[in-house]
Amino acid sequence: MTQCRFVTLANKDVNQAGRTKLDRERLKSCMREMDSMGQQAKQIRTQVKKNTVRDKLKLVQNFLQKLRFLADEPQHSIPDVFIWMMSNNKRIAYARIPSKDILYSIVDEETGKDCSKVKAVFLKLPGKKGFGHAGLTVQAKLELYLWLGLNKQRKDFLSGLPNGFEEIKAAKMGPGLQSVPPVSLVYNMKQVFQLRAHMYQARSLFAADSSGLSDPFARVFFSTHSQVTEVLSETLCPTWDQLLVFDDVELFGEASELRDDPPIIVVEIYDQDTVGKAEFIGRTFAKPTIKMCDEYYGPPRFPPQLEYYQVYRGNCTAGELLAAFELLQIGQGGRADLPPLEGPTDSERGPILPVPLGIRPILSRYRIEVLFWGLRDLKRINLAQVDRPRVDIECAGRGVQSVLIQNYKKNPNFSTLVKWFEVDLPENELLHPPLNIRVVDCRAFGRYILVGSHAVTSLRRFIYSTPDKTSNNWATAAKLMNGYMVLANGGSQPRSSPSLSSRTLSRPAGDIVVSMDSEPPFRKMDTVVKLDAMSDAVVKVDMVSSRSCRRAETLKAQEAAQAEAEEREDLEIAAEAADIKPDDLLLKGSKAKEKGKEKKSSKDKKKGQAADGTEKQLVKAKVDELLVYNKELESEYGNFEDWLHTFNLYRGKAGDVDENTLDDDRIVGRFKGSLCMYKLPLSEEITRDAGFDPNMGMFQSIPHNDPINVLVRVYVVRATDLHPADINGKADPYIVIKLGKSEVKDKENYISKQLNPVFGKSFDIEVTFPMESMLTVSVYDWDLVGTDDLIGETKIDLENRFYSKYRATCGISSNYSVHGYNVWRDPMKPSQILAKLCKDGKIDGPHYGPGGKVKVANRIFTGPTEIEDENGLKKQTEEHLALTVLNHWEEIPRVGCKLVPEHVETRPLLNPDKPGIEQGRIEMWVDMFPMDMPAPGPAIDISPRKPKRYELRVIIWNTDEVILEDDDYFTGEKSSDIFVRGWLKGQQEDKQDTDVHYHSLTGEGNFNWRFVFPFDYLMAEEKIVISKKESMFSWDETEYKIPPRLTLQVWDADHFSADDFLGAIELDLNRFPRGAKTAKQCSLDMIRNEQELPTISIFKQKRVKGWWPFVARDENDEMELTGKVEAELHLVTAEEAEKSPVGLGRNEPDPLEKPNRPDTTFLWFLSPLKAIRYLVCNRYKWLIIKIVLALLLLIMLGLFLYSMPGYLVKKLLGA
Repeated sequence: MTQCRFVTLANKDVNQAGRTKLDRERLKSCMREMDSMGQQAKQIRTQVKKNTVRDKLKLVQNFLQKLRFLADEPQHSIPDVFIWMMSNNKRIAYARIPSKDILYSIVDEETGKDCSKVKAVFLKLPGKKGFGHAGLTVQAKLELYLWLGLNKQRKDFLSGLPNGFEEIKAAKMGPGLQSVPPVSLVYNMKQVFQLRAHMYQARSLFAADSSGLSDPFARVFFSTHSQVTEVLSETLCPTWDQLLVFDDVELFGEASELRDDPPIIVVEIYDQDTVGKAEFIGRTFAKPTIKMCDEYYGPPRFPPQLEYYQVYRGNCTAGELLAAFELLQIGQGGRADLPPLEGPTDSERGPILPVPLGIRPILSRYRIEVLFWGLRDLKRINLAQVDRPRVDIECAGRGVQSVLIQNYKKNPNFSTLVKWFEVDLPENELLHPPLNIRVVDCRAFGRYILVGSHAVTSLRRFIYSTPDKTSNNWATAAKLMNGYMVLANGGSQPRSSPSLSSRTLSRPAGDIVVSMDSEPPFRKMDTVVKLDAMSDAVVKVDMVSSRSCRRAETLKAQEAAQAEAEEREDLEIAAEAADIKPDDLLLKGSKAKEKGKEKKSSKDKKKGQAADGTEKQLVKAKVDELLVYNKELESEYGNFEDWLHTFNLYRGKAGDVDENTLDDDRIVGRFKGSLCMYKLPLSEEITRDAGFDPNMGMFQSIPHNDPINVLVRVYVVRATDLHPADINGKADPYIVIKLGKSEVKDKENYISKQLNPVFGKSFDIEVTFPMESMLTVSVYDWDLVGTDDLIGETKIDLENRFYSKYRATCGISSNYSVHGYNVWRDPMKPSQILAKLCKDGKIDGPHYGPGGKVKVANRIFTGPTEIEDENGLKKQTEEHLALTVLNHWEEIPRVGCKLVPEHVETRPLLNPDKPGIEQGRIEMWVDMFPMDMPAPGPAIDISPRKPKRYELRVIIWNTDEVILEDDDYFTGEKSSDIFVRGWLKGQQEDKQDTDVHYHSLTGEGNFNWRFVFPFDYLMAEEKIVISKKESMFSWDETEYKIPPRLTLQVWDADHFSADDFLGAIELDLNRFPRGAKTAKQCSLDMIRNEQELPTISIFKQKRVKGWWPFVARDENDEMELTGKVEAELHLVTAEEAEKSPVGLGRNEPDPLEKPNRPDTTFLWFLSPLKAIRYLVCNRYKWLIIKIVLALLLLIMLGLFLYSMPGYLVKKLLGA
């Protein structure tokens, strides 16, 4: 509103006096921004839909921030107001108030937000004293009434004061001052109140002690009064349950004004230290619920409800306070008219009043079961290792202790898994107190040392609700309140796990046939890995986002046609790579996708293929897919905390934001376990279930936690967007795998000068869980001199994955195969896995029936029943049916959950020296196989695909209509000395030239010249692979991947100056326009309309001949035709090139004929006689004859005139 008013007033008078250039420019800027935001707002209004509301709301919030920025005056002409507190002529505290906040204006929109208002101002320390912890505390609180305005407006300076005062003015100093501020104000009207501060509890407070805990107490300030709560020792979640009563609080002003705008309450929380002053933890503000004496104390406003107030420490949060505040007016009858106060109920706490019953929450009896699994990564405490730890659980004054771990180094798991305790908790789940987890180390002489602690601030996710027997799906029945896994006989999905099919939830009870027709759409990407050393099948890395199914429903017909053309080309590429026919490919299949990140933009150029009606339509080949998550697998499956949770243990004093201290630095270990909370009494139906173990409580069917030997197989596909580690802006990355005491360095296989290296490596490590369960995958930069630098690392907790219900040990593939590149990796077959899941989940099945059907619970699945072995023989199997059920396990009632598919996960790489900054991403996956199971097969070969050697032979036959650049010295005719230059992109140093066709008068050139370009090509990525040293000082070669593009240029040769460039054409060998049959048909439209013309690929066509145009840019940067070239492109493999070699130019072997060039094609100064013959004689033949005859006549005439006088003398004299 302020900004709009500013613009409105500014538009009234553009030439207003006192307007500076800054004002004028600011006005223009504001007008531009307002117009822009207005247009965008109109567009947003028309684009708002149900699924775009959030995005549009963010845009609108950006508008609000922009408006606030524009409303702020960039250059204030009025200085700010400073308020100082003085003591002995020393400045001990101050407050700074921006003048714009108290500036008065007759226009309400232009008035400062604090002008003419009573405002609470907090003074702070000046200078260097105000930095650090001391600067966070308040030195004093003032209530001020401030007004700043023009002298002519001074009559309004008291307009905002509360009513009921009397001014006491000083004697008039002179006749000029009509109105002066009063010396003081006397309030005759005052109200007396009683403030009741119900301080119930706080949670997640700032850790102020080195132990990672605090000794908190709260100080409440109101008006000129303050009181403190009791001190609770060593807790971050104190429950004070204390009522603070402020009697006879006098507030001045009318009662109605106070009711509408009561003064604020300041609550500060401190940490009590045995030595020194209390340390400030945080502060919060609240407004009380006010009751006047004539109002009824009852619902809905009274008694007030407990609310959470956010506690702030500077600019960062420092916890939450659960409290309620009520301000009660004391009328004529005194305090007797107020609601009665209960006396102290706890004799141990002394005269402390508890929170009254109407305000304190209603309590119910709960049982909290605790699963003690184990402790991990405990750090040294007081320089000594933790050897005999114990976990203490406490909630609302009750708790339970775990058994003692006798030797942490030997086995960090607990021997007794489940314990429980009963506690009275509020029925309102939002008011549940935090649960404290403390780990202590039992040392000699009965000493207990605190190792670390963790506060579970919200217990909602651990609340167990009784399953609904009529519900079809466990996810909709027995669930934790925030969507986490319920801890009994299987479980529901976590909130971030793949969502269940909506059609499953709506099915009625009974046998339901599950259809397997739908296939998710996919998108392409450039990276290719090879899954089998013996196979040439194309393996592309593709990605399907979680919204792909939704996008598939809205796929347009045009996109579908394009996708069809792309699929056909994929089949042809795969057929080409595997050296088989596309028809055979339909039977054999090809490994396609892992799911990629970006669709290649070059795919848009393939529309011509879809329009070619002569091509035979192929049935889509069956493709085995790998799922690539563009995030960590943990984020997709709720950190695999379906029943086993990880709690970080903290120790040490928390740091402020400005001190760059992160909570990660305070982590001293991890507690693994879980909680389950339910209201008593529990339904007997659960305890009567068959096989119910009362010792395990709600944690039925969980595995044992004894040490287990596991084979861990780590596959690393590639890394992307690595942070440069060398001065050349590149890195030489290699992989390091750490797991427990095992470390594998792949230093000898570093990849030179790459920020997006493709590793294609697998590593096998044998470890023992739980002692060695934290996997670290690091990427290091290789250095020739000095130590190698860490680029980034990622850590994976394998234990949670190993025990998860989602079965993250080995991904479930989409198809079952016993041979080939996609052989089944898991040592357990699908039927064995399905039988085990049904047994563990106590569900009926599987029952295999005729006709390719299997029944599990009340679901019937269909699928193929035949499998083809290596010899091509088909036999009956149940594995396909079992795999179909596994891929749809989330549709099974009660125990269904999404099993982890065959996948590749993308994990961020982090560097401890650069916390919070991603150093790149790594694509990988992990398989785990228990050593007590049958041994798995060999690791899949995912080494990068090796490029294939090709040779491109380009024959330049002729040119035509090449522009003429030179003028003849003798005749002045236009001509050009034409030659053609060619090279493959990335191999400019290997460019090749034809010989020169001299003195072309028509732009025609004849060459019969052959270029030969050998290169390495990756068929699946459609890229040329080039390895070369960046400079003469480079240690090794760098590999580049570039598109295969042939560049042909036409030049005019000059001998005494630089050659003149005439034109060029660049052909993408994967898709370039077909050449014209004749020179007349060759035109500039072949370049301009390239997108619309049918394209061909030299890798499919093998041999192409035709005419292509040369083009260049004129002075207006417009494309013009500068010539035409007749060329023949012939692609052969390295083996074919070796069998039938050819020579460069017109050399042996397989020489080309010499071109039939005109006789005028020569160099004049090398053949002067020819030059005279062709350049002089042909043009001036008759003129020369005439000149010669004329010369002869002149000579004869001269001789006649010369000899005639002598002859006449002789005749006359008779000689």
